[in-house]
Amino acid sequence: MTHRVALLLAPGFEEAEGFMALDVLERLNISVTKIACHTEKTVTSYHNIKVLIDDLLCEKMDVLFDAVVIPGEPQGTDNLTANEDVIEFIRRHDQAGKWICPICSAAAKVLGRHGLLKGRRYVCSGDLYQSVTDGEYVDAAVVEDGNLLSGKGLGLVFDFAFNVAHKLTGDTEQVRFHADHIYHQLTLLGDEA
Repeated sequence: MTHRVALLLAPGFEEAEGFMALDVLERLNISVTKIACHTEKTVTSYHNIKVLIDDLLCEKMDVLFDAVVIPGEPQGTDNLTANEDVIEFIRRHDQAGKWICPICSAAAKVLGRHGLLKGRRYVCSGDLYQSVTDGEYVDAAVVEDGNLLSGKGLGLVFDFAFNVAHKLTGDTEQVRFHADHIYHQLTLLGDEA
């Protein structure tokens, strides 16, 4: 079974978070569709890199993916949170029990501002949690609560992406193999117990 992930990219997205997650997921044979949450398929990242994206969000509104990955960065998350289609896309996936996977500022600025944390535990970057009343902040690298899997930020993107891959595939052996190949200090959720 091929697992499918929607990677939501708006102008100003954090390219390292987006593409490092994409790299890890695709190494583990997870199909990642880059989705432009914008009016055109070329999206300019936080560091002004123009990226050609697979599909526009309006073309994928009726598709149900196994997970939705939401990179952070101030401008990118501001553009995501202002887009009603993005919020509906995430809401529909959450209601269907699919994995909702924000990293960095996305949990607080996209999910938290629209009541999409639903009281669940999460992590985000910096002190953004201080303005969130919808969820329970946990200071950790990666936090799982139900179908919400959040990552703290760019420096922990490998932990985040490998945990997303593990939740989708359940293949601990392959996740560890790839993590050992490119990242040596992986802790999967549940290992710390």
